[in-house]
Amino acid sequence: MNVEELVRDSLRELATEQRSAGPGFADRVLNTRRRRRTRRLASVAAATAAVVAVGVAVPLLDVGKDDTRPASVLEERGVHARPGQSPPRDLIGAGDTVLAAYSTAEFRAETDKRGAMVRTYWLIDPETGKYEKDTRWSFVAVAPGLKTAAVLEHNLPANRIGLLDLATGKVDRWISVQRGVGGLAFSHDGSRLVATTYGENPDLRVKEKMITDDGPVWEWESKYGRSSRSGFYDLDLASGMGSWSAVAPETDINAREDFAYSRTGDRVYARYIGTQDGLQQFYDLKGNKVAPPANEKYLRSDVDARLSPNGKLAAVGLTQEVGGNPGRSYSKVSDPRTGKEITRVRGAELLAWADDRRLIAWERVTGLEEAYRPRLVLVTIGSDKVVPLSGVREPDQDEKRQGWEPVFARR
Repeated sequence: MNVEELVRDSLRELATEQRSAGPGFADRVLNTRRRRRTRRLASVAAATAAVVAVGVAVPLLDVGKDDTRPASVLEERGVHARPGQSPPRDLIGAGDTVLAAYSTAEFRAETDKRGAMVRTYWLIDPETGKYEKDTRWSFVAVAPGLKTAAVLEHNLPANRIGLLDLATGKVDRWISVQRGVGGLAFSHDGSRLVATTYGENPDLRVKEKMITDDGPVWEWESKYGRSSRSGFYDLDLASGMGSWSAVAPETDINAREDFAYSRTGDRVYARYIGTQDGLQQFYDLKGNKVAPPANEKYLRSDVDARLSPNGKLAAVGLTQEVGGNPGRSYSKVSDPRTGKEITRVRGAELLAWADDRRLIAWERVTGLEEAYRPRLVLVTIGSDKVVPLSGVREPDQDEKRQGWEPVFARR
């Protein structure tokens, strides 16, 4: 399928009723993403793989399937907008995607030289459509279907993974693991879970030997000046079985670099730091470096939306910003197999696809010369209109407090 056919197929419903973004697109182009700092590290051994049995504390849970509970507000696929709420109190969603949870983070000191960023989560209640605070968890991933969340307790890395029923707030079962886990991600179909293993807490911070007028600066840094990431579990949720694969320590990753599945689930990927933002490295399920899938080669690790539901479009990321009050951001949408740009859509950071032509994004409410203040918006390919979904997220007060971060899941 060539680019012209992709455009016609993806935008056919919009061609006669929505205008293009117009000639203002060329006003100015700039890249606003900030590269995260990383330390250069020493290289070490190659990857190995080991098959393990996973301990299950209670009977197996059929995640999101054949659920007989009554229909909830989460099944309504219209637009749920809360433009006056930041952070949100009531359901936010559009099309097939819902804000399933959000988190804030705050630094907690352990000694005068070290501490860790600790998350607090608010999870959606499927029956009421409200976000409820839950302080039990240090990390949360929500499965497609919005019935189950995978959770980790505090004091990372954790030695067990909980499968939480979002309706009851209770853990239906625990999966015990032999190696400590610090991050979680579901497969696209929700049947599997990739759990990233670390030797120490990936959210650890140590005080740098740099003094400013405001005192010591705290940076994301691991205890030993490198990431302690060791590999990942590939877990089948129906059977409670899985395998752990070692991944050789890398010289170009931050302390926390979690793995996530490719669209088909036959590979995992994670970000690495290099000469440009958004780089990603793929691995097979034994931990060996492999080439990316043909339709994910041109994706970016720092653009969460990735492939459209039908797989025909790729959300690639911020391409240009146009001055005004407020300014306007535009992100590129490409052919996933060639990387060739198909169109541009409003939004500074594309977070999730609502359907095959609409996305949820962060978009600024300020001018380009002002401090960046975004809100969640719904954007549509072929239209310059944005629909506010949340209130404005204010800038972080300092390095030790971080504003709310969304966790999206498909209905």
